[in-house]
Amino acid sequence: MKVRRKIIEIDDELCNGCGECVPSCAEGALEIVAGKARMIAERYCDGLGACLGDCPQGALRIIERDADDFDEEAVEELLGRKKSAATATGSGCPSAKLRVFPGQDPCRQANQPLGVARASDSALGHWPVQIRLVPPSAPFLKNADLLIAADCAPVAYPGFHRDFLPGRAVMVGCPKFDDQTAYIDKFRQVFESADLNSITMLIMEVPCCGAMRGIIAEALKQAGKEIEVTEAVVGVGGALIVGDG
Repeated sequence: MKVRRKIIEIDDELCNGCGECVPSCAEGALEIVAGKARMIAERYCDGLGACLGDCPQGALRIIERDADDFDEEAVEELLGRKKSAATATGSGCPSAKLRVFPGQDPCRQANQPLGVARASDSALGHWPVQIRLVPPSAPFLKNADLLIAADCAPVAYPGFHRDFLPGRAVMVGCPKFDDQTAYIDKFRQVFESADLNSITMLIMEVPCCGAMRGIIAEALKQAGKEIEVTEAVVGVGGALIVGDG
């Protein structure tokens, strides 16, 4: 039933899809869809505006209009489904909270020359880094030079932070043990929404790592994008045998 009440309104022009508003909504009424915050359904929003203060873009506001009445029982059912899904997939892990580290904001990353980090420096500019945990709408992916690394590569190659990470956003994972179909879908969404400048693929010389080539190629095909991809290969002994940073 429609009633006149207060409810959240999202300004698409201001929203950059950072996702900061999602966990601040206790009713679970918000989610990120195609790079923008969306209300799942009017009945889930209580109109109190707890999410407003967590939007860095000022894209949320409270308005008064005719909307479906707030349904507390429906909210409890929604939260129960989300909790079950998070338990099953591990996506409820606190380590998935988006962070951009001080001094490594996207603007600085974009203007920082590659290869400038000293051996003692961490060049990591954001968190999370696992392919499964990075949301396609993450702000550090926007207009980024993206490094897609097999998760053995940073361990094997001693110059990873110096030669590959500075100035790049990074996503790491294992094409052998993780779900390749899920990887394709994740990268498709990233390629569709992030407007990447370039892609660097860092893989190991072992055959199973080669699957990353097909994953990226298929994701680009599904996204209908043509993005420059540079490949680098690390030997099992730690030497860079193909490509450079």
